[in-house]
Amino acid sequence: MSEAVLYEVRDRVAIITFNRPDRLNAWSPDLHEGYFTSLDRAADDPDVRVIVVTGAGRGWCAGADMDVLQGIGNAGGFRDDDGPKPERKEWKHTYAMTIPKPVIAAINGACAGLGFVHALACDLRFAAAGAKFTVAFGRRGLIGEWGMSWTLPRLVGQSVALDLMLSSRVFLAEEARELGVVNRVCSPETLMDETLAYAADLATNVSPTSMAIMKQQVYTHPQMPIDEALTESIRLMEESVRRPDFREGVASFVEKRAPQFEPLGG
Repeated sequence: MSEAVLYEVRDRVAIITFNRPDRLNAWSPDLHEGYFTSLDRAADDPDVRVIVVTGAGRGWCAGADMDVLQGIGNAGGFRDDDGPKPERKEWKHTYAMTIPKPVIAAINGACAGLGFVHALACDLRFAAAGAKFTVAFGRRGLIGEWGMSWTLPRLVGQSVALDLMLSSRVFLAEEARELGVVNRVCSPETLMDETLAYAADLATNVSPTSMAIMKQQVYTHPQMPIDEALTESIRLMEESVRRPDFREGVASFVEKRAPQFEPLGG
């Protein structure tokens, strides 16, 4: 496992930590490989039910490493040693959206450029009060990269997305909450505690299979005609009522106890 990314599991929650604090966890080839390897590790572990992603030090991820960007610019474009390319790897920068477990970003500090892309690819975002966000791309002569032109308008609408992308202005966690970019703003001191408490509640009380299917529904059904989405939902509901998790969910409620749901794929 790359030292650029740390990995641990607590109470069925995997914690992935970007670990380049001296560079505000700027995205690098080592961090790229370490992050996606960690997502795969958590996805494959039946004991992991929720994933939390955070950053070491003062930043979450301040974007692509400037040394890498300078190298790309000096070379006149991407080179083979610039790291995995989305078109050549399944590890696209939106990869977290394909993991069948909830991925929660605990944004402890600066979240910019490619770091913002990865925050948007997480399913939920909790942020420390005062954390700074920026698209940044336009001010580097770039465009809305790596899926941001899909994820950001989906959260905030076209007009707000255009404001954030065209201006590349800095905005704080509090405004991010108002715009719908983040779900919750916490004090810096309690960010991880609150995020892990939320994750632990999901891991303890919600069916992993239900979470996987609902995540897939939310990312695919809005792109379908409503009749197709409704038909698909009915089919998925009919399947869910035949699963042991449904019987266990009802029984645990009636018996006033914590449910014992099957692990994903169980």
